[in-house]
Amino acid sequence: MFEIIVAGGWLMVPIILCSILALAIVGERIWSLRESKVVPGNLVGQVWQLCKSNQLGNKQVVALRSSSPLGRVLAAGLLNMHHSREVMKESLEEAGRQAVQELERYLNTLGTISSISPLLGLLGTVFGMIKVFTAITIQGTGNPGVLAGGISEALITTAAGLTVAIPSLMFYRYFRGKVDALALRMEEEALKLVEVIHGEREAGDVAG
Repeated sequence: MFEIIVAGGWLMVPIILCSILALAIVGERIWSLRESKVVPGNLVGQVWQLCKSNQLGNKQVVALRSSSPLGRVLAAGLLNMHHSREVMKESLEEAGRQAVQELERYLNTLGTISSISPLLGLLGTVFGMIKVFTAITIQGTGNPGVLAGGISEALITTAAGLTVAIPSLMFYRYFRGKVDALALRMEEEALKLVEVIHGEREAGDVAG
């Protein structure tokens, strides 16, 4: 393996660095984008039970904000629960945009890696072919070893660049889809909170 890396030339260094960074991002995002971590089940129900029992104080809101991305969104809504439905929705939407930005963290970097890795491989191909034609110009075609070295460098860097780019692009698309799905789930849960709080308040106003 080390001999192959050496044969690929100096452009193998940035390609290997891209592969290490991509692997770290993929591992971190797999851990951070777990549905149970981002959108815990029945969180709205738990919050509503605290509201009904008058146990929702500042301590509970702070704990909710630090629990998960959905918790931060719901906490923003709870801070405005005594305002109108529109004001509460606006606060939830703003918190939701911030939460989505957090879910998308490092994805642009992963997308950049998937784009530049094949270009680095292509650059290695160009350098390898330059080496081949330079050898032909100086020595003619009588030294197959020099020619083979240049062609080998060209093929190795191309293969390495594609090996990094293909899985990086696959995971980038996968994580983008997962972020969209999680954002939709958070929006649905946030709207549930608005409806239960303001629905209960409106029902109480009618009864009164």
